[in-house]
Amino acid sequence: MLSPILGNVAVGLVSEEDNQQTLYSFRPSLLSLLSLENPPGPWRLPIIGNLLTIMHDPHLALTSLKQKYGNVMQIHIGTVPVVVLSGFETIYQALVVQGDDFKARPDFYSFRFIGNGKSLTFGKDCGDVWYERKRMAQRALKSFSTSSNPMSLSSCYLETYVTREAELLIDKFIDLMKTAGHFDPYRYIMLSVTNVICAVCFGRTYDYNDKELTELLELNSEFGKVTGSGYPADFIPILRFLPSRTFTNFKNLIFRFTKFIQLIIHDHNQNHEMGNIRDITDKLIAECRMRSQSEYKHKALSNDDITSIVLDIFGAGFDTVSKALSWSLMYLVSNPTIQQKIHAELDAVVGQNRLPKFSDRAQLPYMNAFILEMLRHSSFVPFTIPHRDLWRDPFIFRPERFITTCGKIDRNLSDKVILFGMGQRKCIGETIGRLEIFLFLAILLQKLEFSVSADVTVDMTPIYGLTMKHRRCDHFKVCARV
Repeated sequence: MLSPILGNVAVGLVSEEDNQQTLYSFRPSLLSLLSLENPPGPWRLPIIGNLLTIMHDPHLALTSLKQKYGNVMQIHIGTVPVVVLSGFETIYQALVVQGDDFKARPDFYSFRFIGNGKSLTFGKDCGDVWYERKRMAQRALKSFSTSSNPMSLSSCYLETYVTREAELLIDKFIDLMKTAGHFDPYRYIMLSVTNVICAVCFGRTYDYNDKELTELLELNSEFGKVTGSGYPADFIPILRFLPSRTFTNFKNLIFRFTKFIQLIIHDHNQNHEMGNIRDITDKLIAECRMRSQSEYKHKALSNDDITSIVLDIFGAGFDTVSKALSWSLMYLVSNPTIQQKIHAELDAVVGQNRLPKFSDRAQLPYMNAFILEMLRHSSFVPFTIPHRDLWRDPFIFRPERFITTCGKIDRNLSDKVILFGMGQRKCIGETIGRLEIFLFLAILLQKLEFSVSADVTVDMTPIYGLTMKHRRCDHFKVCARV
């Protein structure tokens, strides 16, 4: 997706070797800080700018342009000038060192429909109100993700939810092997991850065949298709006055998903009991009521605020995790020796008499290295940069690159795999996302060995979209590990 952009000038981040780009706000005055008052870039056409150059596989097109124009270049998407930054150091300078200048979002026409323009992720606001709402979201996330769970032997609520869903997923895979002999894991991974975030946000989970859960997955899939290529009228404003089936579908999807969240919030409001906090929605409602009765009532949350925050949290805990898990399985069946090494590490550290826990993470360096290498090599989300300046043999899938001679994770290298972004707009779901990916994989690989049918080779070619997907494969097999 070609977004977001702010004001008269914007900055895009692009990396080499099959990566995508993400665009962030950039003030014109900051160009001088990069010693380029007028960055070089390709010649553009009137009105449409460089759209024809980047409209097909823009991540590859920008990579090619970077070779000619360098780490700081300017293109035009429609009538909007966009400064594109390449390379880790340049990106870090922009989003972290100059973070205050990059925390805003553009006033895109399409963004106004997401969370009524109040989205923490897409909303243009970046002032005190935005910061306070972000803190509320982070507190709510912590309460029902990483905080201890007094009702369970697990270390926290998130561990309870992930463990339960991972065990159900294992049972489902084994059942599919008995009935069909092979299967496509993608849909079931999506269902499991959706159930985890539903438990965190709404205090409920669904059966795999539940109509409401199926509709949620369909909404997410449709949203990815509609938004993957962006909305041209965000860059050529006059187009917003013309009929657009794509944008009509976009608004309809936003309306349907918002309505789904609003109904749950209404139900929680009707049944809310002070002191009985069941989930993130309850936590936000309680904070809203507390503030309305205190000296902070000028900062109280409205139902619209709660809806937009829940939308952000739901999105933060869903798409990235499900894509990471599905890509992981693709790499595991393509690299059976690596899978065997992970099995051996799990057997040595955890064994078969108990399930893996979050606390095992530090003792499983090869598992962590595999996850980092999967993120680096697939680059299915922005910022995970497989650049030859950062990585030796960037096209080779080699988890060992992240392990030091002491057998620990190389933190200097792992910090270069920026799955959840940088700076003040870093994804609020980073903590739960990393933990969720780890625990799902650890439990699945403790109990199962993954493979594909003997005559099948999985296709790892990425498909461009809001995030990079792999081609579906319905020839997965599992074997229970004893």
